[in-house]
Amino acid sequence: MWHKPQLLNTLADLLFLVGAAALLAAGAVWLLRVPALPVQYVLFETPLQHTRRGEIEQVLPGSLRGNFFTLDVSHVRQTLLQLPWVRGVQVRRLWPAGLAVQIEEHQPVARWGEGYAEMINGHGEVFAALLPEAEMRRLPLLQGPNGTARQVLERFVSFREMFADVGEQPVQLNLSSRLAWQLVLADGMRIEIGREHPKWPVEARLRRFVEIYTKEMAALEARPTVVDLRYPNGFAIKLAAADAVQPKGK
Repeated sequence: MWHKPQLLNTLADLLFLVGAAALLAAGAVWLLRVPALPVQYVLFETPLQHTRRGEIEQVLPGSLRGNFFTLDVSHVRQTLLQLPWVRGVQVRRLWPAGLAVQIEEHQPVARWGEGYAEMINGHGEVFAALLPEAEMRRLPLLQGPNGTARQVLERFVSFREMFADVGEQPVQLNLSSRLAWQLVLADGMRIEIGREHPKWPVEARLRRFVEIYTKEMAALEARPTVVDLRYPNGFAIKLAAADAVQPKGK
C-alpha cells in the first residue's frame, strides 16, 4: 500500500472528510447543548390595536426556552394564539438573537349572542373578548343557534345593503331555533321575515318590502313598530299609535 501513492491520497481524503464531519457534528451538539446565542429580543412587526403589551409580557416569557436554534417557534405561536384578540400569528428567527412576530388581530364587525363578551369578525368567526361598553353598543347585534354565525353575518350584510337604498340602518338580526329571521332597524322597527321557503325566499320577501317601503311609509300617519312579512301576497304592519295590525297587499 505504501508504494501506491494514488491509494494513499484517496485514503487521506477519506480521513479528512471523516474528521470534518466529526467536527461539524461536535459543533452542532455544542450549539444545541450549550446555552449560547440566547434569544434576546422579540420584534413585533405589525401594530396592535386591541392586544395590550402587558398581556404579551404575561404569557410570552414562558415560551422563550432554549437558544436561537432550539427555541420552539411553534410553541411561541400557540402561546400568542391564546390571547383573546389574536386570530393568527407568524413567527420567524432573526439572526443572531431575535424573533420576528406578525400578529393578525380579530376585527369585530358585530356582537354575537347576548352581546356581552362574544363578537364576530369579518370572517364570520366568533371570538370572546371585551371592548369598552360604548364601542360594543355601536356594533350591530347578531343572534342564532350554535354554528350559524357566518350564515347570520352574511344575511345581515345583504339586508343592510338593501336598506341602505332607503336610508335605513339595520342594527339587529335574529335567527331563531326554528330558523325564522327577524330584523330590527335603528329606530326600533321590528321586521318579522319568517322562515326560508323554496317558493318564497327570505331575501325576495324582504326586497319586495324595501321596494315599496318609501311610498307605503310616507302614506302612514304613524311609524310602524312591527312589520310582518310572513304573508305570501303582502305584509302586515302594526303602527306605534294603534294596536291593530293592518294588512298591506302588493
